[in-house]
Amino acid sequence: MEQTEEDRLIKELLANYQGPEDLIGANGLLKRLTKKLVEGALGAEMTHHLGYEKHQGPGGGNARNGSSAKTLKGDFGEVEIAVPRDRNGSFEPQIVAKHQRRFTGFDDKILSMYARGMSTREIQGHLAEIYQVEVSPSLISEVTDAVIEEVMAWQNRPLEPLYPVIFLDALIVKMRQDGRVENRAVYVAISIDLEGQKDVLGLWTSANEGAKFWMQVLTDLKNRGLRDVFIVCVDGLKGFPQAIEAVFPQAQVQLCIVHLTRASLNYVNWKERKTVAADLKTIYSATTAEQAELALDAFAAKWDPRYPTISALWRGTGNRLSRSLLFPMRSGASSTPLTQSNRST
Repeated sequence: MEQTEEDRLIKELLANYQGPEDLIGANGLLKRLTKKLVEGALGAEMTHHLGYEKHQGPGGGNARNGSSAKTLKGDFGEVEIAVPRDRNGSFEPQIVAKHQRRFTGFDDKILSMYARGMSTREIQGHLAEIYQVEVSPSLISEVTDAVIEEVMAWQNRPLEPLYPVIFLDALIVKMRQDGRVENRAVYVAISIDLEGQKDVLGLWTSANEGAKFWMQVLTDLKNRGLRDVFIVCVDGLKGFPQAIEAVFPQAQVQLCIVHLTRASLNYVNWKERKTVAADLKTIYSATTAEQAELALDAFAAKWDPRYPTISALWRGTGNRLSRSLLFPMRSGASSTPLTQSNRST
């Protein structure tokens, strides 16, 4: 295979390589290459800004005016670079912006560790140990605070007045709370808009999942501009449907088929689970409420002698399993957007 120019360059650079220190050490190849590449890119940006090469005469009154030193922090540790200046002070570098001290990707590591529950001091020690970078606690706080501001703006953004479908559920995740890591409930609201596009409407946290907190979430959605929902899909949490109907009286509550199917299969011998799951599918894939009722009767006749709890579980949900059947699908494609004319009252 013919050797490329990149292969020849790498071979030349590693000609005297003797160990990891030569590559990632304090004065290793990675740092030196980063310095050269960044300074080269800054020089090219200055040339583009001035409109002439370094050793050519000034073209418009402005000219190069030496350079200033800057310590750049990144995955490679710390490296000193020379940032070119112009006489007019109008040069705005792109690869390393003014006042920027951290290279692309470094903030991501801080945020990743912060999201995993590490304290500011723990992040500081980790960066010093792994990347040999001394980062002050105040800098870490600046990075996380900047993201928190963006998150708050996203969390409070205005919503559309109408969504055909909204999914509500809670996830249990480990989070740092009051100086310790504990399991907390993260409340998630996902919508499908009139064009069929999904969007996360918001995330909220609480010590555990409950219908009372869900009512606060629903009230927050309403305060942000949401006025009506066709179908709200939820699990079987006690009091959840009533909380939804209190805030959005016209919303149809559809119980989650996945949650109900999983709960049903908990009663079934593992050898028969595939067969039972296939028979349950005939119920929730029915196109009308009448067909769903007939499928449930057939399921009960077949499986009640062995698992009577399952049919009772499905019948106990009332009509909350067939809410979506109130909205007839238009012929042609399932992705046809819903309109106000489909609204069931």
